[in-house]
Order: sequence, then structure tokens, then C-alpha cells
Amino acid sequence: MRTYCGVEGGLVAKSPVVLGIESSCDETGAGLVRDGVLLGQAVASSMDEHARYGGVVPEIAARAHVHAMAPVVHEALERAGLTLADVGAVAVTTGPGLSGALQVGVAAAKGYAFSLGVPLYGVHHLAGHVAAAALDGGPLPNPCVVLIVSGGHTSLLLVHDLARDPIVHLGDTLDDAAGECFDKTARVLGLPYPGGPAVDRAARTGDPAAVRLPRPLTGPHDDPYAFSFSGLKTAAARWVEAHRAAGTTPRVPDAAASLQEAIADTLTRKAVRACTDHGITTLVVVGGVAANSRVRALTEQRCAAAGITLRVPPPRLCTDNGAMVAAIGDLLARSGAAPAPLDLSVDPSAPLEHAALTPRPRQAA
Repeated sequence: MRTYCGVEGGLVAKSPVVLGIESSCDETGAGLVRDGVLLGQAVASSMDEHARYGGVVPEIAARAHVHAMAPVVHEALERAGLTLADVGAVAVTTGPGLSGALQVGVAAAKGYAFSLGVPLYGVHHLAGHVAAAALDGGPLPNPCVVLIVSGGHTSLLLVHDLARDPIVHLGDTLDDAAGECFDKTARVLGLPYPGGPAVDRAARTGDPAAVRLPRPLTGPHDDPYAFSFSGLKTAAARWVEAHRAAGTTPRVPDAAASLQEAIADTLTRKAVRACTDHGITTLVVVGGVAANSRVRALTEQRCAAAGITLRVPPPRLCTDNGAMVAAIGDLLARSGAAPAPLDLSVDPSAPLEHAALTPRPRQAA
């Protein structure tokens, strides 16, 4: 549905209200955005159902999305003071993520778009995280350096016009992502899932210098923008094992604080260097790990020292949500991007190249 407003006696088209749907992992999210403004959002998480298994179970996640989708959309509309009749476009995460979970979101988005007679946009999940920063503080500068740091991804990007231009990868993780390192080390320390928030809480009473942990790929001959957290996870696990072999109890807060410091130090060191090397004055940090208190504090400190403007979304927009998907849909709609076809499919392992992601079903041989 397209709305209009009077301007000097004439009619000009306004941007549509975009409904965004996110279902790539264990959060069912719906958000509503128009002209870069978040109107309302709601999120339902199945995290508690996965906690007993120590990680996300794809079948449980997909089933939870089926049950939560309609209530979450209804709640987002209610919070925005809107109805479905006000929605002028639908955007949905089409990848990367869990295949079954993505399919639930795409099926729902197709249903809403078809029944309302409005355009449908496929969105790359990671581009959504980037767009989340624009919902708090306005449009992102062109260009900017973006650090995406989450449970499954850690990347340094050079971003120009998010809706129109290709996204340039400066560096990516070679193995484990930072969030994966948090989760796996938390399990070794006996902390609950999800590991990132658990480590953050435990670290509050710990000494970040108590355990000597490596800063991966920060040597003079290493790739300055690449990441690797597998070895850091192993080093933390060996410290725990050494204590247990000696019959002593490892002090969990010290281990948590030391791990958190090593991750924050590595991330911020590389992100600030990418900005200075490329003459970029704005760093954007997004993704679930951007909610970590030490990552936020150290990034702010180092950016201030380097004269770099820092943009980090509030914690509620760092984790997976529908608002970030709606934000990309809003940018695509305002840029005049072509909508996705209704035979839109999913790509669980899609690389991040553009904000729009419109995979099609594979043809039978």
C-alpha cells in the first residue's frame, strides 16, 4: 500500500512502511521501518529450548519460528500503532543461516507480500546487521569501515552505499568467529549457553591480566585484517585443563575476563588499523558480539584516541532482529531496487556481496 501526502497542493509518493522478517537462527523477529525510522519491532527467542543442548538445534529453531511468526508480526504492528493494511513492502532474510529456519521466514514473507499486493525484497542477514546502525543515529557515512562480529561471522568491510554498491571485504575470519570462541570457551569453563553474555557477566569480577592468552594474527607479518579465534579457544581450554590436571580449581572470572580482553583487543586493534590505513573516519561495529561490554568500551577508547567516529547500535539492535531486515528493505525500496520474484528461495551459506539477496530455486537436472 503506497501512501501520499500533500505538498504545495500536489501529491507526492512517500516511502512505504516496510515489514522486515528475520528467522535465520533462533530469534523470530519482525520490524517496521519507513524512511530510516524504526516504527516498532518484536522478537521471540527459542534460546531457552536450545540451552539444554549447548547450542542451536536446527529442527527446534524451525518449529519455534512456525509458532512465533504470526504473533511476533502482530506484536510489532501493535507497537508501531499500525495494521497490515499500512504495510507497503516486505523484506525477509534469505541467507545465510539455518536452511529450515530461513524457509519459515521466507514462506511467511511471501504470504504477506502476495496477500497485500506489495513488493518483496530478499535481504542478506549480515547487511541487515550493518543497517541496524543506521536506525540509531541516522544514515551511515559513505564510505565507512564496518566490523561485523557475531556467533558465526567476523569480518572487516568497506561499505559505500549499502543499497547500491558492492560490499568490499577487507578481511574475514579464517576459522572460528569471535562469538563461536565465546560459546566454546564458556562450555569449557562450565558457563551456560549462550556463551557471550555468560562470559561478559563472569568477567565483571575477574582480572583480565590473570591468564596470558594470545592475540591471534596481530604479528608484524600477519594479515592485518584477517581473524582467527580457534587457537585462542584452544589456549583457554588448555589453561583450564592444566589447572584440573594439577588438582586446582580454575578461577572462572579471571579466565572469562582474560578471554574477553583478548577478543576485544584483537577486534579493536584490527578495526582501528583498517580505518587509519584507508583514511576512513567512521567505524561501525555491529552483530551480537557488539553487545559485549568490553568490546564496546575498548572500541570507544581506541577510536577516541585515533580521532575516529564510532557507531554502535544499542544492544537490542545488535542481536538478530526484524528491524535490521526492515532497514535494508527500506533502503532498497527508496533506492529503486527491483523487488524479488515470488519464487524467492534461500541460500544458507550466501557470501556477503550485496545487501539484496534473491536466490532462486535450483532447477532439476
